Amino acid sequence: MELLQPVFYCLVFFTTWVSSATAFLSPKGVNFEVQALMNIKNGLEDPHSVLNWDGDAVDPCSWTMITCSPDKLVTGLGSPSQNLSGFLSPSIGNLTNLQTVLLQNNRILGPLPFEIGRLSKLQTLDLSNNMFAGQIPPSLANLKNLQYLRLNNNSLTGPIPQALANMTQLTFLDLSFNNLSGPVPKFQAKTFNIMGNPIICATGKEQDCNGTTLMPMSLPLGTQQKSQPLVTPKTHKMALAFGTSLGCFCLLFFGFGFVFWWRRRHNQQVFFDINEQYREEVCLGNLRRFQFRELQVATNNFASKNIVGKGGFGIVYKGCLSDGTVVAVKRLKDGNAVGGEIQFQTEVEMISLAVHRNLLRLYGFCMTTSERLLVYPYMSNGSVASRLKDKPALDWGTRKRIALGAARGLLYLHEQCDPKIIHRDVKAANILLDDYYEAVVGDFGLAKLLDHHDSHVTTAVRGTVGHIAPEYLSTGQSSEKTDVFGFGILLLELITGQRALEFGKSANQKGAMLDWVKKIHHENKLDMLVDKDLKTSYDRIELEEMVQVALLCTQYQPIQRPKMSEVARMLEGDGLAEKWEASQRAESNRGRANEFSSSERYSDLTDDSLLAQAMELSGPR
Repeated sequence: MELLQPVFYCLVFFTTWVSSATAFLSPKGVNFEVQALMNIKNGLEDPHSVLNWDGDAVDPCSWTMITCSPDKLVTGLGSPSQNLSGFLSPSIGNLTNLQTVLLQNNRILGPLPFEIGRLSKLQTLDLSNNMFAGQIPPSLANLKNLQYLRLNNNSLTGPIPQALANMTQLTFLDLSFNNLSGPVPKFQAKTFNIMGNPIICATGKEQDCNGTTLMPMSLPLGTQQKSQPLVTPKTHKMALAFGTSLGCFCLLFFGFGFVFWWRRRHNQQVFFDINEQYREEVCLGNLRRFQFRELQVATNNFASKNIVGKGGFGIVYKGCLSDGTVVAVKRLKDGNAVGGEIQFQTEVEMISLAVHRNLLRLYGFCMTTSERLLVYPYMSNGSVASRLKDKPALDWGTRKRIALGAARGLLYLHEQCDPKIIHRDVKAANILLDDYYEAVVGDFGLAKLLDHHDSHVTTAVRGTVGHIAPEYLSTGQSSEKTDVFGFGILLLELITGQRALEFGKSANQKGAMLDWVKKIHHENKLDMLVDKDLKTSYDRIELEEMVQVALLCTQYQPIQRPKMSEVARMLEGDGLAEKWEASQRAESNRGRANEFSSSERYSDLTDDSLLAQAMELSGPR
């Protein structure tokens, strides 16, 4: 018996371990979150195949449109503006760890699943601008942690559930432009909107008819302001107004005097914006609207020691929010010229809808009459440009993984976003590295944000010397192929460890980087291209393949360059041989009488007028 006792304890431990390991599995041995997500996918029609999920996978955290917690539990489902149709499966109720659901701007039909009410941890639910019909399920009132709810611009009918008035955490509610009927509950949300429901207040005389426009919490629905202000004598009014004005003037006078005295004593720059008004913290989907003062404090008055990067779009500061979150704050150049308030909010919202593991996520923004700021997560490993100069050198496998990650991010912007986004400044400084050295494309959407007057032709070429496609430089017109050209230069930077801007300083390098690479490739001396810090630690076959992809991406004619979807496949080892062979045949068939040399083509890239825009980010951001 004494001999069997240890065996018995081992069996008990093993049984307990197996039970805990299968706690998140369905009876068929499938991860219940995977099963729920696959049911959601099967209920939807996905014309762009953005939900490229694998039902045989064990871990859904690597899937696109999915966000997970550190414990590998699904906390976010976001597929906005993807032209999805079909029905939303009730299986969404099985994703009990969801905190955010963003499915706005699609064409999803059918009723709102009653099972959404089981998502007790849900904080943000945006199903606006779809084709949902039927009644609002009263089960939504069970979402005690819900803060942000948008169901506007659907075809919902029936009365508004009275139970929604009991949602104490709800700060934003939009039920506008449906076919809902009254009476209207007395919502506790700070901001709400039910306008555009014709059955509610059809004549304007019905009981409980208020609330058809945005109203603050301080004026509850269904009530009128009953108390009238007391009428004071005219003389008292004049005296009160004069005294108030005088007091305000004295306060302002002493306030400005103190500010200028403090500045002179401490020799620091003070930022303030007297026109900044209080806004709701959550106003665009899951984006947070920051107060200018909050970011001012987080960056220590935008101190120069907190600058982690400078570029054509603005200055980036490292900051620490009051809750301890470390962020990167990009203070845009000419903030008061970046379009109007509505224009800026629209562009920021479009940037925030681009959700992909290889794209830099936008935390929030700040907007005043003279300032425009964007807030991103802080990337501790900095940019590819800065990391290529640091020691120890990035190994070959990491460089190849960075190239593939950046390609997938650009592919998403070009072919899976609606509308698509053209980066216009693809370079090593705008490819950031997360904690695991995965590539994250940053600064996308900012070119259009600053050039808000025209989405295609710009008054000034935005980009960096050595990365600008020739057609963009000559015409100012950009396209997806402009980004492909910049990506080709990025591949060469990863291979050589050198920046295109600083290329040519070595004795064995003459002319532009492309000239030199083509010459080395023609002479079959590719080992000369490789970063000297790698020594011999690289794959010769993979090197040749990456050089070929770079040369295909940097062809002079835009139409000859591959799409980013083709680039990503070629980096994965699919279709490169055929594409390269076809390119070489076309090259040999072209007459050389009308061909300019590469030196002539790219000589304009050294124009001093562009050098000011060639500032790159250095260090983490």
